[in-house]
Amino acid sequence: MGFSLKVTSFWRCLKSRGLHAVTASLPYYYFNFNQDKKGNQGEMEKKRSIGHYTATMATIAVILMTAVFLLTGCGRTGEVQPVPDETPAVQNIGVPAKKFKVLHIMSYHADWAWNQDQFNGFKEALEGLDVEYRVFEMDTKRQTSPEWIEKVSQEARDLIDTWQPDLVYTNDDNAQAYVAKYYVNAEIPFVFSGVNAAPETYGFVGSANVTGVLEQEHFVETVRLLKEIVPEVKKIAVVVDDSPMWDPVLARMREKQSQLPDVEFVSWDVILTFEEFKQKMTEYQTTVDAVGLIGIFNFKDENGENVPYQDVLRWTAENSNLPDFSFWGDRIKYGTLCTVTVSGYEQGLAAGKIARGILVEGRSPASYPMEPTVRGEPIVSLARANKLGIKIKSDILLTAKVVEKFEWEQ
Repeated sequence: MGFSLKVTSFWRCLKSRGLHAVTASLPYYYFNFNQDKKGNQGEMEKKRSIGHYTATMATIAVILMTAVFLLTGCGRTGEVQPVPDETPAVQNIGVPAKKFKVLHIMSYHADWAWNQDQFNGFKEALEGLDVEYRVFEMDTKRQTSPEWIEKVSQEARDLIDTWQPDLVYTNDDNAQAYVAKYYVNAEIPFVFSGVNAAPETYGFVGSANVTGVLEQEHFVETVRLLKEIVPEVKKIAVVVDDSPMWDPVLARMREKQSQLPDVEFVSWDVILTFEEFKQKMTEYQTTVDAVGLIGIFNFKDENGENVPYQDVLRWTAENSNLPDFSFWGDRIKYGTLCTVTVSGYEQGLAAGKIARGILVEGRSPASYPMEPTVRGEPIVSLARANKLGIKIKSDILLTAKVVEKFEWEQ
């Protein structure tokens, strides 16, 4: 096997250098020699053929020995020489050298985990590019007055106009309602994530420069998870604040509730104040089996200020005996029992991949469909389950992310 491989390799080496033609007469002389041995020709012809054959073989031997010394690499003992590759080398295109300016406009505030997850996913998709980021926080989750929203929205638009970024990344609905919609069909491309409303709400459908990732909650999956944890749940109340962002969420929930025939949604309550919320939660203790805590950011205190949602959830965990659910993972740390969450990281990663295609490949934003991410992550609060006296089955604990302590106990 080793000899055959060496000869084959040697022959290929000679062939690649154009010397193989010298050996082409070998079969001819060998044929004549065999014919002579059969007696079909005279003795003199046999000798002549043998002579020709011997001379030819000697000539070939000299040529081969000479090639060993003259042809680099063909004669090294014990090495299999590669066949020269005549295929042109593929050029490494690499990452463009251009430095990109990307402006990230947050509807809310930078230290909120939901925002952090989206932005981390977005930056992951642009890894390897030379990007200068600027981040603008609208902070409209904590500050909801019309005066604040008008002021901060104008500041965001002024920053776009003066800095002239190569791309604007906007997340969640308020950044679309108060900023992005003013740039539909403008020259600067916009990519969004975390948007609950339908794209036509902001005039994005058919636009040349705006696309992104929709946020659609895992409603049916979340309620089914709740039912796995607490099979006795039959009646559910749903709670939202007065923010218009919840309108499309509630619409989708109502549309899909037929997929949950063993559950009745007995109320869809819009609550304005923290005091009203406390009263409703007290009533629910005897009228329903569980509560969907969906919109809880705009409950006003006695001074008309928004009560932090963390305080709302802590009060609920400490005063309610009902299991509850939501659609976002950060709620579980503050006492909500369970969710199949929309992944902020997946939202941002999908938006970042779109942005990369626009910046690097020169694709039009209009070439990307505006679609939701589909991956959901089950999360359960073992701390809340223990407080409610609920024993969660081991198969749920093995497949879900488990929060073992309340955030205020960390």
